[in-house]
Amino acid sequence: MIVRVRPRPGRTAPSSDSDFPVPRSAPHPFGVESRRGFAPWAAVGLLLALAWAMAAKADQWQGSWGDATETATSAAAMIGVPFALAAGAWQGGRERRLRMTELRSSSARSRPVQFLVAALPLAGLLALAYLVAVVGVLAACAPYASAGGPAPTAYAGTAVSLAACAVLGHVAGRVVSFRLTAPLLAIGGYVVEGALGTQQSDLSYLAFCLVRVSGDDKIAVWWYPLVAALWAGGLAAAAVVAVAGHRRVAALLPLAAALGAATLLVQTGDGLLRDNPLARRQVCDTSTVPDICVNGTRPGMLPEVKRALSGLTDRLAGVRNLPVRYEDLGRRPRDDEAELPSLAPIGWSVVRGRLTDPSRYAREAAWTLLRPGCDEPPAGPVAVTDEAVLRWLAPDTGSEAARADQVARARKDGDRDRLATYRAEDRAYARLAAMTDGERRSWLGRYFATAGRCAPEPNEVPSL
Repeated sequence: MIVRVRPRPGRTAPSSDSDFPVPRSAPHPFGVESRRGFAPWAAVGLLLALAWAMAAKADQWQGSWGDATETATSAAAMIGVPFALAAGAWQGGRERRLRMTELRSSSARSRPVQFLVAALPLAGLLALAYLVAVVGVLAACAPYASAGGPAPTAYAGTAVSLAACAVLGHVAGRVVSFRLTAPLLAIGGYVVEGALGTQQSDLSYLAFCLVRVSGDDKIAVWWYPLVAALWAGGLAAAAVVAVAGHRRVAALLPLAAALGAATLLVQTGDGLLRDNPLARRQVCDTSTVPDICVNGTRPGMLPEVKRALSGLTDRLAGVRNLPVRYEDLGRRPRDDEAELPSLAPIGWSVVRGRLTDPSRYAREAAWTLLRPGCDEPPAGPVAVTDEAVLRWLAPDTGSEAARADQVARARKDGDRDRLATYRAEDRAYARLAAMTDGERRSWLGRYFATAGRCAPEPNEVPSL
C-alpha cells in the first residue's frame, strides 16, 4: 500500500536535498582571536605607546634615516619587549583564569595547534602594530631626509623578535600559575633590555629588537637583524615545543639555532656594523669663497647652510689666504680646509631640515677660520684682534647680548682688567668696521696669513 503525503496548503514540498538550509560552519578560532577579545586591544595599546614615544623625539630623527631606524628599534626594545612579554603572559593565563583547562583537553585539536591558535593572533597583531608605527615614522622622515633610505630588514627582524617575545610571554603565562606573572615579566624585560642596551661589550647585541646603528655614520649589515630575529624566534620556538609539543626533545633543535645565532652576534660584535659609504663623500657648492661642502648623508642641507653663511662669504669675497673649502667629513681638516660646524646629531643645530639658529651657526663657522685646532686661544693683543675679526665677520645678536651682560657684570664687580679688555675689543672692532672695502680686504688678507698659528707673536699679527 502506497501512502502519498500531500504538502500543506501554501507550502511546496522540497524538490531536492539542495532546498534544505545548510548550517553555517563555525568561525575559525584563529579569526575569532584576531578580531575579538584581548589581542586587538593589546595591539592598539602597543601602537599608541610606540607612536607616543617616537613622536616625542621627532626632532631627533626627522631628516635622518639612520636616526629614524635607531629610534624605532630602541622604542621596540624598551617599550615593545616588556609590553609583548606582559601581554603574552596575560593571554597565556586566560584558560586558567576562565577555568577552560578541561574544555581545552577535550578538544579534537592537538596541543600544539591549540597553543598556536591561542598565541599567534596576539603575536602577529603586536608585530603588525609595530610595523604600522614604523610606516608612520618613515612617512614623517621622508620629506626631510635627502640621502640614504630605510632599512627593511631591520624593521622585519624587529617585528619577528617582538612576536617571539609575545610567544615567550604566552608560555610563561601557561606554565606559571601566578597572577603577577605579567607585570613581573614586563619589569624584568625592561630591566634586562636596559642592562644589555647600555653594555659597552658585545653582549649588547643580544638585546631583543635593538638593532644597534649609529645615526647615518654606521649602518647594520643586512643579515644582522635577521640573525637577531633567529635568536629571539629560536628561543620562542623551543619554549613552545617544550610546553606543547608531542616530543619535547625536539625543542633542542630550535634552541640550538637560537644559541648559534647568539654566538654569531656576540663573536661578530662591532663587525655587525659597517661605515656608511655616503658618510665618506661630500656635496659642495663652489660658487662661494671658501667653497661650502656638506656631508653626503645630508646633501639637502647644502642650500640651508649656504644661506646661513651668505653674510660670512660676502664679507670674505676678495680676501686672500683663506682656506679653499669648508669640509664636513668628520676628520681633521687639511691645511687648506676649514671644518664646517657639525650638523649632527639631528635635533641640536638642525631640526626638520632647517638650522635652528643660523646666526649662531655662521659665527661658529667664522670661528673655525681663526686659530683652528688650537688647544688654547691666544691672549693679549692677538686675542683682541681675533675677537674684533669674529664680530665683524659674523655678527650675532645672541652673542652681543651675552657680551653686554659680561660687560655689565665686570662693571658691577669692579674688574678693571676685564673692562679694559672689552674697551680694547670695541676700539679694534670700530677701526675694522671703519675701513674702506679695499683696505679691509687687504688687512684681512694679511691677518688670515697668520690665522693658522696657535701662538703667534703680537708683532706677527696685523694690529687694529
